[in-house]
Amino acid sequence: MQTQKVAEKEGRFSKLSSSSYFIYLLIAPLFFILFGYVIYPFYQTFMQSMSDGQATSFANYRQFFSTENIANLESLWTSVYISLLSVLTCAIVGVTMAFLLERYDFPGRKLLSVLVLVPMALPPLIGVLSFTFLYSESGIIPRAIQSLFHLEKVPFALDGLVGVIVVHTFTMYTYFYLTASAAIKGLDPSLEEAATSLGAGRIRIWRKIILPMLTPSMIAAALLVFMISMASYTAPLIFGVERTMTMQIYLSRTNGNLDMAATQSTVLSIVSISFLIIMRWYQTRRNFQNQSKGIAIHRTEIRRPAIKYLSMVLSVIGVVILLLPILVLVLVSFSVDGDWRTQVLPPTYTFDHYIALFTDERTWRPIWNSLQMSFVATVGNILFGVAAAYAIVRTKFKGKMVMDILIMIPWALPGTVVAVNLIAAFSEPSIFSFNQVLIGTFWILPLAYFIRHLPLIFRSTSASLIQMDHSVEEAARSLGASWWYTFRRIVFPLALTGILAGTLLAFVEGIGEFVASILIYSTSTMPLSVAIFQKMYANQFGTACAYGVLQVVLIIVVLFISQKLTGDKAGTAI
Repeated sequence: MQTQKVAEKEGRFSKLSSSSYFIYLLIAPLFFILFGYVIYPFYQTFMQSMSDGQATSFANYRQFFSTENIANLESLWTSVYISLLSVLTCAIVGVTMAFLLERYDFPGRKLLSVLVLVPMALPPLIGVLSFTFLYSESGIIPRAIQSLFHLEKVPFALDGLVGVIVVHTFTMYTYFYLTASAAIKGLDPSLEEAATSLGAGRIRIWRKIILPMLTPSMIAAALLVFMISMASYTAPLIFGVERTMTMQIYLSRTNGNLDMAATQSTVLSIVSISFLIIMRWYQTRRNFQNQSKGIAIHRTEIRRPAIKYLSMVLSVIGVVILLLPILVLVLVSFSVDGDWRTQVLPPTYTFDHYIALFTDERTWRPIWNSLQMSFVATVGNILFGVAAAYAIVRTKFKGKMVMDILIMIPWALPGTVVAVNLIAAFSEPSIFSFNQVLIGTFWILPLAYFIRHLPLIFRSTSASLIQMDHSVEEAARSLGASWWYTFRRIVFPLALTGILAGTLLAFVEGIGEFVASILIYSTSTMPLSVAIFQKMYANQFGTACAYGVLQVVLIIVVLFISQKLTGDKAGTAI
């Protein structure tokens, strides 16, 4: 009897799933989520930016673009300038490293190929913190050189725009390295050989063959670096670059000028989305495909003794440079708070910071908050990210392109903009907040993390589904399996690798999210990233670095697991 009821239910579901309208039943919750938590908050921010306190007008935009008060225009230009410069420097470093490590075999190459990914374990906030301890005016290296040579002043110090670009380059070049490495592995060397035999020089080969073939991967990495740079807050703050858009939004928000904060967020959104559209257009215009049959790449061994020894020296220097930021974090995490002032290295050390992480409730609370909120957001990302990926990759429906764009918009928006959008949308009850005020509650931060990191699971799942042969599903359906049974027993297990990889990355990104968190956290929901920031400004460097080391260890573990899951097939498409 029970078996008959189950069969009847599966039969009804099978009839429903075979209907042409079933797909719209599947995607309706997705459109509701995207409309309620992406479009609606953005619309509320735009409407607030059009308000002058009494009526709707363009007064805030006239004030923003006014030449009398140039702070906003300077901030906009500085943010765009820093982002473009970061894209350029990261591209130079990342592509050069990828080309050297993938094309040439020299002493130290294998070690460098592992350590070159170390900066991925440094979230932007932690990277700024480590570079401050290393290279700022009171940093270890400038002070050590000053003490060694008995100088009156430190010989150099990272500061201003140069400091921001150096930190951005070190923490973000890995995006270009990963995407370029994957592309270089797929290049056919016979193309270069043919060009050389026809008399083309190295520069022409690079310009006409190699760089065009790298275009898709370069676009993907450029988008990531540009968006992250536009959202950068800590690096400009620490290195004294005060006129940036994220800084202006934060100041407007903390000073209570919510209308101007909304205006600044809208302008920043338009710039970021415009860059996304331009890069997408360029990618479609210059997308070269390799028609080779998968010829394995051959690394050229360096044989000249002088160059071989030089490569060994440069490899050692590279290893030291890559490891120093993490090593200095570990060192300072054992220092006693308040004892390190003018000395080159911390004079006293203790294990108390690590003990407090897990025994002191006030110290443990931010860690527990971040774990909870990131877990909640990641569960939502899995449910809706996998469903959206399946709908877009495996089905046909009207509005597919719109859904794809809507999912990617949060990735194109800086964290400050996402936070301001949520503030504008959920400071009052609405249908999307179940008639509750979310600002100041536990749920606003998981919602921000959910919106920000939905593209991660969506893209990694899409990559797995694209690689899956459609005939597997078709065979199951032809043998009488229902849609749900096919999805549960065939599609989901085959796509599980991509889903898990995206899930791990989304979880870690949620734990390290700072730019959005700083605007919408409350005392009871302070996340780990904000706690690190506050400890740093309270000169409690030991505790701040202990938090940072814990975060770095977690990211390294997740990256290791993700690499094991995805192997060499990590998706890089954006």
